Amino acid sequence: MEGLSPKQKKPCCGEAASGKRESILISNAGVMAPAADAQKEKTPGPAPSLRDYEKAGFTLCRHVKAFIETGAGPVPVIKTWLDYHDLLTTFFVRCGIKRHKYTVTPGLYAVGKPDKTSEVLVTANFKLTFDHLRKELAHINAWVLVLDTKGVNVWCAAGKGTFATDELVRRIKSSRLDRVVNHRRVIVPQLGATGVSAGKVKKQSGFSVTYGPVRACDIPAFLKNNRKADKEMRQVTFTTYERFILTPVEIQIVLKPALITAFILFILSGFGPGGFSFSSLWDRGPVCVAAMAAGIISGAFLTPLCLPIIPFRQFALKGMLIGGISALLLLTWILPAGSYTPGIAGSGGLFLFSVTVSSYLAMNFTGTTPFTSPSGVELEMKRFIPVQLVFLIISTGLWIYSAF
Repeated sequence: MEGLSPKQKKPCCGEAASGKRESILISNAGVMAPAADAQKEKTPGPAPSLRDYEKAGFTLCRHVKAFIETGAGPVPVIKTWLDYHDLLTTFFVRCGIKRHKYTVTPGLYAVGKPDKTSEVLVTANFKLTFDHLRKELAHINAWVLVLDTKGVNVWCAAGKGTFATDELVRRIKSSRLDRVVNHRRVIVPQLGATGVSAGKVKKQSGFSVTYGPVRACDIPAFLKNNRKADKEMRQVTFTTYERFILTPVEIQIVLKPALITAFILFILSGFGPGGFSFSSLWDRGPVCVAAMAAGIISGAFLTPLCLPIIPFRQFALKGMLIGGISALLLLTWILPAGSYTPGIAGSGGLFLFSVTVSSYLAMNFTGTTPFTSPSGVELEMKRFIPVQLVFLIISTGLWIYSAF
């Protein structure tokens, strides 16, 4: 059932695929009979093909390549490679486009040719997470149990309470996992441990929980090692590349507020001794927007990229340092080449404004990194948001004063 979606929806089983409504629609459309009925109606003959599961009004999801019969009924077999559509949509999601609608249907899937002895891997229904897992499972026979995490990755969903004990137990029972495998164990990602209580899962479902490695790429070695993780498999990494691929989302988040702020800055820059002037707006506005852009690049891109080598523990201070360097480069190298010179007061206002933007966005990155704790983030915000507000007020005053 998880391998089909309405034709008017995207093939990745988007929004509707995660709700009960689609399950009802599929049942009413006669796409699949209940497992008990399917067993009764089963007659000798050729094995069903992939097309036998496609019905009017529904289409097979792109990541499904076949179906496998089990004691709980047909289960979709997923591909272990990503096609051009997967790569393209991944790019958009990395840029924050339709990120919260990138989901797959929760439920049970198969990889390879699993049997009753094959392992059961648990994951989230955020398709980026789902894709990361399936592409690492080539040449492996396993079951994949997808939880309904509302389109959120494992680590964040565990913190939000959607990758949780109750959801895992509910999904084990609804997929009738006890009819699919003859063992009673599931493998849960280590990053989901904060949301899943192994003791409660065992008590409520009869299935024991083994916590797997942090990264999906370590699963083949983990399974080969009899479900035992070494020290490296338990460690969370945050490499330059891992930080780099997070920056497009950070920049996309600030784009809309930045456009609104740019409009305000242009209007503000138009005021001078003679009142409002369009010539002053066009002279001063771009300079002020350039300072904001420097702050955005510093706080949302350069600071995350250079995070480990920047002095200071607090992210707000890291952002101030990188923002200050970028602002100095802007004031001493780029702006002098233009037709407008901001002067001492104006330069001071631009410098503080750029530093403030960079500091705030760098501090915002604490929600993405494994370096910080919730209590530490809360303390840092209490300390530095008032400082950033003071800097913003001073920079605004200096910029207005520089026009007179």
